[in-house]
Formats: sequence, structure tokens, C-alpha cells
Amino acid sequence: MDLGIKGKRALVCASSKGLGRGCAEALAEAGVDLVMNARGSEALEATAQHIRDTYGVDVVTVATDVTTEEGQAEVLAAAGNVDILVTNAGGPPPGMWSDWEREDFIKALDANMLTPIALMKALLPGMMEKGWGRVVNITSQSVKAPIPVLGLSNSARAGLTGYVAGTSRQVAPHGVTINNLQPGIHATDRAESLDTSVSQAEGISMDDAKARREATIPARRYGTSMEFGRTCAFMCSQHAGFMVGQNILLDGGATNSTM
Repeated sequence: MDLGIKGKRALVCASSKGLGRGCAEALAEAGVDLVMNARGSEALEATAQHIRDTYGVDVVTVATDVTTEEGQAEVLAAAGNVDILVTNAGGPPPGMWSDWEREDFIKALDANMLTPIALMKALLPGMMEKGWGRVVNITSQSVKAPIPVLGLSNSARAGLTGYVAGTSRQVAPHGVTINNLQPGIHATDRAESLDTSVSQAEGISMDDAKARREATIPARRYGTSMEFGRTCAFMCSQHAGFMVGQNILLDGGATNSTM
């Protein structure tokens, strides 16, 4: 399918690895030029060069922490008047309700709620002026079904979801859509880290830890970064203009919910 976005320009945050990289590659595959961001310059440059060589699109890189005000300023200066924004940032650390103080919540909100909001506030006016734009926020399946040990993430991402619910309907008349993409477990560094923790804590092999987690997913496997990325690319396409303020769950059926 031709997504109809060849020649558009996208800012994709945290895109040197994992799900962010999957989104960047899928957009590049559709002919979209990229502004890519990540904290580590080495991995970022390697991924950017791979995308240039493979897809022939223009790629600008910005190695900075986008969850800081300084990092946001750097990324926005490089982005200019982009057509597409994909927000993404690593989640806060796990724990229990009794572990967290006010500052822990402030850090989580800064990274997983206020950063996407700041980027949207800066870039939405340009999209509205052009009469076309796409925003996809990578959130989490925990918004749909909270994960007890990820209370900081549950809270911050739920806040972002509420913001998008209202804002998306305000910008939709101008040809701009905002939606959220909610990942479950995918074969990324994050999944490997989770499996390593289980392996070490329970004295089982990595293969056994992975198999145990896969057994909880109706699809009986982890998702891939490219299938996640291509879902994101469709949400950014010309064909998704009637999708407004939605939360698209991509978890292999792991979240047991009717709606």
C-alpha cells in the first residue's frame, strides 16, 4: 500500500533502537525524510546511516536527552516545520506505591507526559497552518490495563492520554490527527532486560524466562519492532485522517479486555 506520505518530514524521538527505530525505518520505507533523536550518539549515527543507505531518505540526527528543556530546544531547532511527530521516551523505573515520593512522580511526568506535550505545543501550529499533520505518541499497554509495579508509568502515560483525548479533537478540524500507540512486549532491549531480571531472580535460563512470558501472550510470541513501526507509519499515512484521539493497542492480545 502506498501510504501517500513520500516527501513528508518526521521527527522521531528515541529512535536509535527498539520501537522508535522501528517507527523511523517504517516511515523511511514510505519515503519520509527524518529528524532522529536519541541520547547516545554512536548508536544514533549508526542507525541513521543504515536508514540513509537502505531507503535513500534524508536523515538529520540530534544526540540529546529530549526529556530536558535544553534537549527539546535542540530537537525542535533541527525539526523545523515537520509534518509528522512521533514521541517516545523510556519509562520510569518499576517499584511499589510505597517507594515513590513527589520527586519520582515529577521525573515521570517530565519524561512521559510533559515532554510529548511540549513537543506537540511547539509543532502543532505549523501543522495546522499547512492543513495537514500527524502525531503518534508511543505510550504503553499499561494505560489500558495498569501494571502494579509500573505505577509511575501508569500515572504519567494516563495523564498524556487524557491530554490527547481533548487536544486531538481541537486540532482535527485543521487536518491534524493525534493518536497513541500502546505497545505490549516486543523483541527489544527492554524485553531482554525484563527477561534477564526474571532469569537472575529465579535461577532459570533466558530461554525459559522468555518462554514463560510468551505463554502469557495469546499470539505466543513477542512483537517485532518493524511490525510496530509499520503500524505507526499507517497511523501517519494519508489513509488515517479519520483516526482521531485513539489508543491503538499492539500487544498480541495480552491485555484481556473487550474494548
